[in-house]
Amino acid sequence: DFWIGRAIAQTTSQRAKRGLVTLSIAADLAVLGYFKYTNFFIEIARNLFGAGFLEFQNIFLPVGISFFLFQSLSYTIDIYRGTLKPIDRWGDYLFYLSFFPQLVAGPIERSSHLLQQLATPHKFNSEEAKSGLLLMLWGFFLKIVLADRIAIFVDWVYGDYHTFGGWYLIVATALFAIQIYCDFAGYSIIAMGAAQILGIRLMENFQSPYLAVSVADFWRRWHISLTSWFRDYLYIPLGGSRCSKWRKYMNKMIVFLVSGLWHGAKISFVVWGGLNGLYQIIGEILQPLRDKLVKLFRLNRNSIGHKAVHIIVTFVLIDFTWIFFRANSFSEALTILSQIIHVHNPWILFDGSLYNCGLNSKNFCFMLLCILLLFVTDYLKQKKICIREIVARQDAWCQVLIIAFSVVFILVFGIYGTSYDASKFIYFQF
Repeated sequence: DFWIGRAIAQTTSQRAKRGLVTLSIAADLAVLGYFKYTNFFIEIARNLFGAGFLEFQNIFLPVGISFFLFQSLSYTIDIYRGTLKPIDRWGDYLFYLSFFPQLVAGPIERSSHLLQQLATPHKFNSEEAKSGLLLMLWGFFLKIVLADRIAIFVDWVYGDYHTFGGWYLIVATALFAIQIYCDFAGYSIIAMGAAQILGIRLMENFQSPYLAVSVADFWRRWHISLTSWFRDYLYIPLGGSRCSKWRKYMNKMIVFLVSGLWHGAKISFVVWGGLNGLYQIIGEILQPLRDKLVKLFRLNRNSIGHKAVHIIVTFVLIDFTWIFFRANSFSEALTILSQIIHVHNPWILFDGSLYNCGLNSKNFCFMLLCILLLFVTDYLKQKKICIREIVARQDAWCQVLIIAFSVVFILVFGIYGTSYDASKFIYFQF
């Protein structure tokens, strides 16, 4: 891609440029396809032609391949579009691809944003370092204290879903929504903090997603680097919204199906992506009807009650799709849905049964308090109230106490140690 980028910039033939960028895309997707999807296609072939048709291959997935290949693709495509000039030194290009804080699980940086920062000399800045450290502490809280604590409950229930049906699975699925948010946002925030200590600003990957008032709004707030990548390099080239209504809907479905497949070589991931795309299409189709109902009943869309209903409905819709994301297979997801529908046990919410799923009563209640803290923080963030800026305005002794307290809090209440096999970051597998 480095050499193709230089060749695109040097040639004047538009046909040659198209050929070169096509070569770049084909080569990158071929590498990604081999390492990530070979066994997926073998499984499809075995289902169609019999188990003896092909043998599964023992292929190791290179670290961060889904992320650094997308960064590499954006480089050649941006040069082709004329929005970026190629860099001169191969070492600088490799540095851009392998910048360690965000290499393994993003955020997926754009070449135009990161290359310029990497090319600029940086001096140590104590204020930037302090802000980065606070970011990292918040990321560690989300991952070690909250996500890994929730994982104990979720893994316990999902690991024996034949026994834990009904409301056990409903609670576990709701908690998984929080777990994957804390797990992935935690990594992204740690990466942002580590980069900021080095003087580099990475793009923000999450913007209070569970305060979204629609599925479309959720995807403007969730995994922003990937969503915007697909928008700029797939959705818009397909025609985006500058085409007929049904073509626009098809473009959206293609993007979300591809997004599902990007997350993993399983049918369940494709279904997860398809459901999110379908939600948005149905939402757009029903928009005129919803506007008429709002006008008919004189509803105030800016009222707290109206927004709260939309937030809850959006969370329920998104949470339903997480079943397919969390399950090990599509058939397992269908079994879990059957267990949710056919088992009726609402009394477990009140009789203490939830405390027998890996977390005792104290840990379960502490988890709920941490979730409340998360939503309060997200609400303040949405209101443009930055806690780090508030901390930065305090006296030095107060800042030291806040940082020391945060470190001790994470060490005391974090889930880790030799007796516990700490959950790896969920997005490491992608």
